[in-house]
Amino acid sequence: MRVWILRHGQAEPSAASDAERRLTDAGRGEVAGMAEQLAGHALEAIIASPYRRAQQTAELMRQQLGVRRSIITVDWLTPDSDPLAVLDELADRVEGEVLLVSHQPLVGQLLSLLVDGHRQGHYPMPTAGLACLEMPLPAAGVAGLISLSDPANVRERS
Repeated sequence: MRVWILRHGQAEPSAASDAERRLTDAGRGEVAGMAEQLAGHALEAIIASPYRRAQQTAELMRQQLGVRRSIITVDWLTPDSDPLAVLDELADRVEGEVLLVSHQPLVGQLLSLLVDGHRQGHYPMPTAGLACLEMPLPAAGVAGLISLSDPANVRERS
């Protein structure tokens, strides 16, 4: 299974609630730039947090990549979700290649759990940070980190 983990793009600093924060223009630009990293990959599903900024990020990716399937919205990808619960949910998926769109601190903890087998590892995941993992099954410590990129280092290579 190949799993892409994307943190949402830059969001406005405040809104009526954290869940309602929207992407900024800069955040939309970050996401558009990161879509190039996924070009040519056969994503079978885009799964996103219900928070507005994650939904906007997922929709931008869907449009940029020409994915026809609808975004799958789940409550197990919110900022404070348990990474172990994410593994349980991924174990029920049948797709071979998926994109998860979520938030910190979950994305960093999930990367650490999948690659290192614990949640204490440090993986830099700025806004629109994107990680690619390859794993035989969703379990702690079994994933190989294929790539880890963010908008700043993608721009540097352009």
